[in-house]
Amino acid sequence: MTVPVSDGYACSMAKRQAFDPVQAYRTMMRIRLVEEALVKAWAAGYVPGEYHSGIGEEGINAGVVMHLSDEDAMALDHRGTGPLIARGADPLALMLEVMGSEEGMNAGRAGHMHLMDPELHAAADGIVGSSGPLAVGHAIALQRLHPGRVAIAFHGEAAANQGMMMEAYNLAAAWKLPVVFVCKDNRWSITTASADVTGGNLVARAASFGLATAEARGERVDEVYAAAGKLIKRARKGRGPGFLFVTCHRPGGHFEGDPIVRITKDPITQSADLVRELRTGVQGRERGATRDTIRGVSEIVARSSRAMRDWTGVARKDPLRRARKAIPEPTARYIEGTESEAIGRAAATARRKTGSRSAFAPDGDRT
Repeated sequence: MTVPVSDGYACSMAKRQAFDPVQAYRTMMRIRLVEEALVKAWAAGYVPGEYHSGIGEEGINAGVVMHLSDEDAMALDHRGTGPLIARGADPLALMLEVMGSEEGMNAGRAGHMHLMDPELHAAADGIVGSSGPLAVGHAIALQRLHPGRVAIAFHGEAAANQGMMMEAYNLAAAWKLPVVFVCKDNRWSITTASADVTGGNLVARAASFGLATAEARGERVDEVYAAAGKLIKRARKGRGPGFLFVTCHRPGGHFEGDPIVRITKDPITQSADLVRELRTGVQGRERGATRDTIRGVSEIVARSSRAMRDWTGVARKDPLRRARKAIPEPTARYIEGTESEAIGRAAATARRKTGSRSAFAPDGDRT
């Protein structure tokens, strides 16, 4: 059976007027497979340091990038793998880079948080909030040299509290720059609930700067596509910047090995560890007053319970599962088969070229 699935990414996407659920699912599947391959590589000791997976953000990445051309710019955060793959980056070159190989897209110097592809006009930065000023810089150049092109800044909800991000909002609005800020809200800032450290409503905050705003559910790629399209089209016409607020759920947590995720997956063992640590703190000589100690323990238990509710209660929000329902079953199977074969081959090649390093594997995991 032959299924007409285009190999084109950025160029063909920019010309498309209507939402294409087949291309969206293909892009999302490729992103997911690359992310899963890198998660496994991290666990096996092929990836140095931490790895911040973007699993759960596929609908956001595909929905936004489907509107971009090769001439548009993207400033990425520390989860830049997905947008780069959606834009058309070579999966093998990207995986080699994350694994620290000199054959990677940045000669092994970037790691996963500073990925860059000049040909795609896309780069990532690990500093929280840095995508804002980077995208604004792109937008200034595009406004003066290439009218009609846009810059995109991907960032998390916690980055909206950074001073440089708010300065980016302000300057973008003041100069009517062609930039769209894509704020991905998973409700958590590592292990702190974002609501506990964020005042007000982020959409209202963006609007107060003068940004056009839109909202979408990140697990619904068609919603993201529609909302992003309006803001990007507006920015292309020189009518000013936009702010897209999208919700999402990342089942892997903030990074691989996230303590919140460990508790939800193995509550008995992990809770026992937590109780043991709390008991040590309560009985220690340097503990505070009894009243303060009780209050602190209660707060920790409440936060842990809240995290477990959030992580287990919204785990059903898988963007791929929802996107799959919008296309014929034979088409979905064809996409899954061809993409699995291609990404599996690239992952095996990357491992072979890189070689594992036992010192990188967490807790001796060599799977």
